[in-house]
Amino acid sequence: MKVLQLKITLKDAKPPVWRRVLVEDNITFSKLHRVIQYAMGWMELHDYEFRLGRMIVRENGMPAMEATGKNKALKVMSAKKLKLSDVNLASLKKFRYIYGFRGNWSHDVTVEKVLDQESGVQYPVCIKGKRNCPPECVGGPEGYEEFIRAVLDPKHPLHEPMLESVGCSYSPEDFNIDEANHMLRSIK
Repeated sequence: MKVLQLKITLKDAKPPVWRRVLVEDNITFSKLHRVIQYAMGWMELHDYEFRLGRMIVRENGMPAMEATGKNKALKVMSAKKLKLSDVNLASLKKFRYIYGFRGNWSHDVTVEKVLDQESGVQYPVCIKGKRNCPPECVGGPEGYEEFIRAVLDPKHPLHEPMLESVGCSYSPEDFNIDEANHMLRSIK
């Protein structure tokens, strides 16, 4: 069994938000979804899919509209059954993770390294990250930009409602790696 060092970068988020995690290659894509969610600070409230070239990996493996008609060449796989080791991710180098189809939180997942397991390390583990993840409820990258303007400006008309929607405090710069790893340790 090998360990993959993955860098997960939230696309179109300004300022950039990313995490670097180590995961065993024998986990399913369903578990990788959970790893990404917990490392980023999200709570698994929306649908997701992985796009690996001509393959789409979804929780239930059911084809969606883009996998029908002229795009029948797309292969749709079940995230609950397909393991990372079933796909040659090291040669792929980068793939896409999309979370919340309405908000379209799109992430680049880069395979940075393939490592041997280290004795005493509990996987998955987050080894680095930058910036706080956007709240799930802000409506995607465009909504996040408006959210940031509102929470950083006490005179903005949506300042108070936006802060209340996320629990009365939010800083785009804060990332707590200990909290991310606490959540990751809960994954079975």
